[in-house]
Amino acid sequence: MALQVIGMLVAILFSAVVGQAQAPPQKVDVTGAWDVTITMSGGGSVSGLAVLSQDGPKVTGMLGPALTDMFPVEGTWDGDKLTILARPRSGRTTAFSQCELTGTRERMAGTIDTNKGTIEFVRKKREG
Repeated sequence: MALQVIGMLVAILFSAVVGQAQAPPQKVDVTGAWDVTITMSGGGSVSGLAVLSQDGPKVTGMLGPALTDMFPVEGTWDGDKLTILARPRSGRTTAFSQCELTGTRERMAGTIDTNKGTIEFVRKKREG
C-alpha cells in the first residue's frame, strides 16, 4: 500500500514538473510609444523616443532623439528577448547598430552593440 502511494506521488510530481516545463512563455506586446535612455559605457547619456509595432515575433518602428529626427528599426521578439537593429538613413549615424533587451510590457533594458553601453525603454504614459 505504501509503495502504491509513493508511486502515485511520484507520478503527480512528475506531471506537475513536465506541465511547468511546457508552459508557454509570457506574451509581451511592445506596440506603442516608449521613452528611451542610452547610457554609453564611457559616460554620458542621451534620451529619445521609440514608436514600435509588433506582429507576432516581428517588431518594426522608429527610434530617435525626437519625433522630427527618427530612424527606422526592425527586430525580433524571441522568448523573453527583443533584438532591435538600427536602419539609419543614408548619410546618417545612430547611437547603436543593434541592441538586445529583456523586460516586461512596461520596461525593458539591455545592452547596445554588446558592450558599448546600456539602453532602457520605459512605456510612455498616455496623456489626457
